[in-house]
Amino acid sequence: MRVTRVIPASPAEVFDAYTDAEKQKIWFSILDEEPGIVEIEVDLRVGGRQTAVWGPDHDTLFRETQTFLVIDRPHRLVTESTGTSPDGMTMTTTIEVTFEEHDGGTLLTVVQSGFPAPEMRDFFVQEVWAGALDRIETYVRREAEQTT
Repeated sequence: MRVTRVIPASPAEVFDAYTDAEKQKIWFSILDEEPGIVEIEVDLRVGGRQTAVWGPDHDTLFRETQTFLVIDRPHRLVTESTGTSPDGMTMTTTIEVTFEEHDGGTLLTVVQSGFPAPEMRDFFVQEVWAGALDRIETYVRREAEQTT
């Protein structure tokens, strides 16, 4: 699976928004009408982990642990991701994210592999990554507005 989006910020700003726990806590819920639960911890080093727990309430929590395999700030990030949905389904995939300068912004490209079925891959393209990139883009736009 491959998705791309041009984000109106530098590669370093987008990389940091993507990997910094405090920034993630903001953008994870930036588009939500009702506040939910967002808990994130990041140990940004090769072999380190990012752990995220989020959802609308304590009974409906998603969990994801990513182990950092490659960190080339602000150009490339590779992780092994294990996610668990509220119903207990678990899935492990590999995620590569690149951050390339593009027309004054950043071309963010996500390549994720290891999906158990095409339907799951399609769900991640249409819902998961589309939503995440919408949130990151909204976050960096708001940050830019606050500094001008």
